Amino acid sequence: VDLEAAKQELEEFIPHVRTISDNSIRQMAKRDLMRFKEFKKEGIAVKFGRFSQKENNQIRKNIEEFLVTAGIDSAEKLLFTSRYPEEKGTIHHLKLEHRFSEKLAEGIPRPWRLIYYRARKMFDPHNYKGRYTEEEKEKLKKYHALHGNDWKKISEMMSRSNLSVAKKFSEIKSDINYGPWSKEEIQKLMDAMKELFRRRMKKDDAHSHSSPEKSDLLIDRRKLYQNLPWTEIEAKVGTRYWRQCKQKWNSILTNKMTKGQKLGMGTKGLRAKINLIKRLYEMEVEDPNELNWEELSDTVGDVPKAYLQSAFYKLKVTSVPSWQKKTLSEIIDYLFEKKLPQLEEKL
Repeated sequence: VDLEAAKQELEEFIPHVRTISDNSIRQMAKRDLMRFKEFKKEGIAVKFGRFSQKENNQIRKNIEEFLVTAGIDSAEKLLFTSRYPEEKGTIHHLKLEHRFSEKLAEGIPRPWRLIYYRARKMFDPHNYKGRYTEEEKEKLKKYHALHGNDWKKISEMMSRSNLSVAKKFSEIKSDINYGPWSKEEIQKLMDAMKELFRRRMKKDDAHSHSSPEKSDLLIDRRKLYQNLPWTEIEAKVGTRYWRQCKQKWNSILTNKMTKGQKLGMGTKGLRAKINLIKRLYEMEVEDPNELNWEELSDTVGDVPKAYLQSAFYKLKVTSVPSWQKKTLSEIIDYLFEKKLPQLEEKL
């Protein structure tokens, strides 16, 4: 597909097409462009927004006719094929053979993707399971912490529809505070961390005679920020999302470890960036999983690895053009060749 030509042609039907990803445009060029042109000949405009009852009926008719033609025995198998791993290959073959994409969109002047999502919502038996229990809400928060916005994966784990879990999570998230941390919130976070570390140290010192208070003084620095149960901490703080708790805790730790010095600012900040780029370049690492952030933290100072990872992320985002399309080694090479001389001159 000639991307630019596709964008120009689609723009007539979808004015905001240039805000859509290239991959989606390629799909629309294949699935939608000819349909849109046919609808135009009939004087029918491409529609967006809420589906009408007539459109819902047409989707239902298209699905039912396709099931008969292809010999697939349920709409769930057709639209949620991954739920049936043993029949997956056969169903995919039947969908291709009988041109499912074309048949689904028949008679509906909308982008194929929107018709497909609507059909999934209409025919998902998991979409009408009633209110979420407290246990389900906790599971949803936990799964989102693990898988982010992968609603397809989360929906399968919870036996709820994609739309249902995404909508419910947005409701849960609406209770989250995004403003500055209050003293009460910080205290809740500190109490949660103290309780966690004391519990862990009690477990570690189960066979020793040291008291929990003394054990607090003996915590390995790495245990202060590695493998922490952030969803549990989020639940204890109550008004903050787990990533916020993690960021705030790392900020508090960094402040303690550096005795309040702002590592990212002034001369110290420049030296820290210079040392980080040089050290990364010397390591000759290809795979991000091979980066030893603990070892690298000594280059900048006594800081949590999350601080260093954040500093590297900011460096590449602000300094490396099209960094998303580059490998780790290409990003580091660019920083070394282009950004490092600028920083050294500034220093």
